[in-house]
Amino acid sequence: MINPTYENVHNHFKLNGFHLDKEDLCRVAYSFIKEGEDFEKPVGDFLLDWFDSKSYIEMQTSGSTGIPKVIRVDKQAMVNSAMATGDFFELRSGNRALQCLPVKYVAGKMMLIRAIILGLDLDYVAPSSHPMVGLEDKYDFAAMVPMQAQNSLKELRNVKKLIVGGARISASLEKELMKLPTQVYETYGMTETITHIAAKRVGEKAFTVLPHVTISYDDRNCLVIHAPHIIAEDTVITNDLVELINENQFVFLGRLDNVINSGGVKVMPEQVEQKLDGKINHRFFIASKEDAELGEKVVLVIEGDSFEIDKAIFDCLDKYERPKEILFVPKFKETENGKVVRKESLK
Repeated sequence: MINPTYENVHNHFKLNGFHLDKEDLCRVAYSFIKEGEDFEKPVGDFLLDWFDSKSYIEMQTSGSTGIPKVIRVDKQAMVNSAMATGDFFELRSGNRALQCLPVKYVAGKMMLIRAIILGLDLDYVAPSSHPMVGLEDKYDFAAMVPMQAQNSLKELRNVKKLIVGGARISASLEKELMKLPTQVYETYGMTETITHIAAKRVGEKAFTVLPHVTISYDDRNCLVIHAPHIIAEDTVITNDLVELINENQFVFLGRLDNVINSGGVKVMPEQVEQKLDGKINHRFFIASKEDAELGEKVVLVIEGDSFEIDKAIFDCLDKYERPKEILFVPKFKETENGKVVRKESLK
């Protein structure tokens, strides 16, 4: 399909084995809303929104780094994003794809749009923490969050290419994914960029941007994304600290909002967390508390009941990275799609 628009449905597109055109999809949408299962109703709502007379879709940001807000996203920009993903991952019409992300969020919406625009043969299953249980089919492409990938390690041999996003891949999961014949990519993106704008193979350090995207950084060393095809304002200025390799590649260092100034030394929580990865058998994150002497002191926040920690696990950390206090929180605060909200959890 040459220069498709949001009004097009690729003639090779299939949903759960059935060829569907625009009219068919609208009928399916009504059926999902009226008598579908709980996970199908949002699919119906989205399809009707997609094929209505408006040129935009309203979406809510995740709220993991700030207050969730509703933004308008141009439908043609979503089509352009789908095309860029298709080019980057060499997806072809007729390729089989698995949809196991909720359509309520941008990543799930975009899997559906990629299938409609690129002509993929899409199997849609209920979003769950174990999405591939009972599936014996082979797939060319799938998208998951880290927890789903962790719980699908045995079945992922049936997937040629997998993209993982929504949260950082832990070091232990990365090792397991690298053993698989599957090509696994970690993605970088946000709602404002219409899901991912960059990806990297697991085990690699640098992200590479998708076609028609270039990058730079501002005077804070934060990533600036230039993507006129998918961003209404042409650029998005992030709060993500990066090391820029060239205009197409970057290394993610951490969130500017999370940086801790401890005694004049800047500590990046994400880098400390990577060093501690695999040493603590509970969910955790690094944060800070006010300190009369240091200004801010590094604290380790662990989910669950308190237990004794072997201080030897901190031998891998620099002096200023070592937690001055360990806090236990019964349950972390999360956004609806499972991202940990650090500040709320710390409170």
